[in-house]
Amino acid sequence: MATEHDRQAVTGVIDSLVDAWRRRDADAYAAPFTDDATYVTFVGTYYQGRQDIADSHRVLFAKYLKGTRLADEVLDVRFPAPDVAVVTGRGDTYKGKRPEKLSKVQTYTLVREADGQWRIAAFQNTKRKPLMEAISFKTAPGLIPAAQR
Repeated sequence: MATEHDRQAVTGVIDSLVDAWRRRDADAYAAPFTDDATYVTFVGTYYQGRQDIADSHRVLFAKYLKGTRLADEVLDVRFPAPDVAVVTGRGDTYKGKRPEKLSKVQTYTLVREADGQWRIAAFQNTKRKPLMEAISFKTAPGLIPAAQR
């Protein structure tokens, strides 16, 4: 059974991503991922492995995401097995003031490796489409998540 210490360790991993992004340190950003991690961006790009994640973020920090910060909000942490954690959250990149509403929904799957460290084995980032969501909820109310009813 997972402990409060496990929960803090898992959320600490997510916090380390925000800190590495602030420093624009691609290697530090990729460090909490497993060697063979999968990383899916909101545009659908699929990266495999810590090195691929570091290399892509080195380019992103220098070009498209230059000068940005990372906002992250953990919504839920579940432990389906003693050495597995699933974190659901919202996130976004920004310049200037942190946005009140974060535009992406994210899922992290973390595993506790043999050295006792929690590492991210998989990451999925999905851009929310609030207008499409509102239309679908209006035309098919059964689609509204239970937490929003």
